[in-house]
Amino acid sequence: MTTRDFHYDLPEELIASRPLEDRAGSRMMVVHRGSGKIEHRHFRDLPEYLRADDLLVLNDTRVIPARVFSDDGKIELLCLDRLSPTEWRCLVRPGKKMKPGREVVVGGTVGTVAEVFENGDRLIRWKRAIRLDDHGHLALPHYMNRDDEELDKERYQTVFAREEGAIAAPTAGLHFTPEMLARFDHAFLTLHVGVGTFRPVSVERPEDHAMHSERFALSADSAARINAAGRVVAVGTTVTRVLEHLGRESATLAEVDQHGETDIFIYPPYRLQVVDALLTNFHLPESTLIMLVSALAGRELVLEAYREAVRERYRFYSYGDCMLVL
Repeated sequence: MTTRDFHYDLPEELIASRPLEDRAGSRMMVVHRGSGKIEHRHFRDLPEYLRADDLLVLNDTRVIPARVFSDDGKIELLCLDRLSPTEWRCLVRPGKKMKPGREVVVGGTVGTVAEVFENGDRLIRWKRAIRLDDHGHLALPHYMNRDDEELDKERYQTVFAREEGAIAAPTAGLHFTPEMLARFDHAFLTLHVGVGTFRPVSVERPEDHAMHSERFALSADSAARINAAGRVVAVGTTVTRVLEHLGRESATLAEVDQHGETDIFIYPPYRLQVVDALLTNFHLPESTLIMLVSALAGRELVLEAYREAVRERYRFYSYGDCMLVL
């Protein structure tokens, strides 16, 4: 199996660059793994497909405004990790200028390049802490082809977001309103989505791809409720990655508070151990995310569903429509 085996053609006009006015107004494709049946519904129809013993598991990470610019506008920094209030690990553009010892000024505060990591990231050491809420912008995905706007502060954030640390939103959760969420039995975990989620698979064989690592947390209470559920419905690929990372040794999760990092890469023929069903958005061609969905539903069925979504003019990617895989 090659990376090209996960390709599909997408007209650019189907990429959703802005959200719908109504969070819960998205269309929802329903894909039945057993029969191969594909239905065209709306997100508000989700209750029709859930059972009384289902548990929805959602990612409560909160997106931070991680993109900042130098006061002279010449340097762009993306804060990947705040190692301390005055130390950031960053992507920097243009990187060639930012060698060890070089300075950058943001909001009147001077930062110095303290180290250049092997992968090109920079460690920036600031004279004093910088408030991202004052100086930062949301790092919207490149395919939106625009800078963040005022509306994104609310809409590129789930209504249940609480644990700060993500650079990108767990987009399957963007469809939920408080009223819709209240209708279902649900539990939370946290995975701080990083820029690696958009990193393309540039190798011919998926198994040669170097998967990014992301920080997660799962409480003992959530683990116990997941173990007790009749069917675990993951809301998003980020939830799926955490649950399958923790379930690699046993489908029964340890009922203790768990924190760590995962670099699990899920692609066919991986067999999911914990997740029984998945609510997810539509993903980029040849991406690790479409590969994950294919591990659950089968590559042929997933690509058929994507071709159908293109024919039916679904809205794609972060602000787009969703797919329920049963």
